[in-house]
Amino acid sequence: MLHHVQLACPPGREAALRDFYTGVLGFAELEKPPALASRGGCWFRGHGIELHLGVDPEFAPAKKAHPGLLVAGLDAWADRLHDAGYPVHFDDGFPGMRRFYSEDCHGNRLEFLEPIE
Repeated sequence: MLHHVQLACPPGREAALRDFYTGVLGFAELEKPPALASRGGCWFRGHGIELHLGVDPEFAPAKKAHPGLLVAGLDAWADRLHDAGYPVHFDDGFPGMRRFYSEDCHGNRLEFLEPIE
């Protein structure tokens, strides 16, 4: 069973992470344990997944690796991201699923999927 997925972020950009993950995607921010809080970054939970964003001084966005978020109402998710100014690229290459790719506020790739019924 998967506990969380970690993505990287640049130093000092926690406010942008909060705006994106809580404001755009509707995740709840989790309080990091005190022993880890001094490292920076943020943790979020929502929609069946926990994401940890950890600071990397040599940050480069993940352009291929990505979490796959299984969601209901895929088109509403696409609209939400598009309306907030984030890219939405639909892809029909996954049999049995509708999906699109987007990215977070730092360019990390995110995949959103919904089963075809």
